[in-house]
Amino acid sequence: MPEEIKLNAASQSLLDQVNELFPRGNVFVQFDEQQKSGYVRHDQAKTGTLPGGICITVTDVTAPNYTASHELLHLLMLLRGFPQIFFNLSLGKEELDDQLMLISTDLYDTAMHRVVVSEQRKHNLIDEQVEEEYLRGIKATIDPEKDGNDGMGTLRLLTLLDAMVFYGDHLDQYSAQLQKDYPIAYQAAAKMYQEMMKHDIKSPFDMRRQIVLLYRLFDQQLLNWGLPAVHNNEFTTLNPVLSKRQLHLQVRQVFEIFHSDMKDRHGHSDIYVGLMRNDHQNSFVMKAPKGTGDARAQAFVKIYDESVAKLLTNLNMPYGVRK
Repeated sequence: MPEEIKLNAASQSLLDQVNELFPRGNVFVQFDEQQKSGYVRHDQAKTGTLPGGICITVTDVTAPNYTASHELLHLLMLLRGFPQIFFNLSLGKEELDDQLMLISTDLYDTAMHRVVVSEQRKHNLIDEQVEEEYLRGIKATIDPEKDGNDGMGTLRLLTLLDAMVFYGDHLDQYSAQLQKDYPIAYQAAAKMYQEMMKHDIKSPFDMRRQIVLLYRLFDQQLLNWGLPAVHNNEFTTLNPVLSKRQLHLQVRQVFEIFHSDMKDRHGHSDIYVGLMRNDHQNSFVMKAPKGTGDARAQAFVKIYDESVAKLLTNLNMPYGVRK
């Protein structure tokens, strides 16, 4: 019988750190050893809830400790206060909503991977074999470019941008092959990568700025290609990371609240979105106050007069605190 797959020391250490911070029960990792594709992608694990906590299942054991540690680091970052994304709004078409959520999540994950992959490399969880398996994962995800628009340009852009973050300083070993197979998408991804790497990520606040930047850069690239922007700055809720001073300011000093043309995920149409004044990113979603006309106007005056901390607490909206 093949030897049972177990967490190595580095992955076990990450699991221990997660369990020290996890507030309810425990986090477990298990391996489904039936699938071994020979390539690495970031869809090879799933997380499920258990009565005593949550379980991370590695569904493809091509690189089990790479995949397990990757998921653990994502969870560890959330437990340490890094920003989260939420999908509270709907354009009224499920297929379109799904596309926007996929794009938003991919860009969010790419930003988070700057920290995740860096930590994996520090702990020797990425070696040349994993890099080759990752390359095979790219080829299993996107076909080489051909003449004309085959509808895969957006997926290629997202995949190659994430690959650049993954390979980092080792990118020159793989760039020739990637440029040969995907010349248009590679050029666009390289432009975005150059911009995002101008900014260091040392805190949850830095990460939030990086995510907002990626949403903006992605829309710019779509427009450059003659495609419609996806406006994840409005569609996706990204929880705020605020200073203690900002939490005590009035809502009007930190946020602008606008009526949205979208519905919420429950079908309610009278919905308002709170945008951060400094970056215009959706930071919370709320139903309209009760009443109409002057009564609603007065309700908004009251909301704008509240402290930021009070409003976010009333909305059950998590927020990070800058240190």
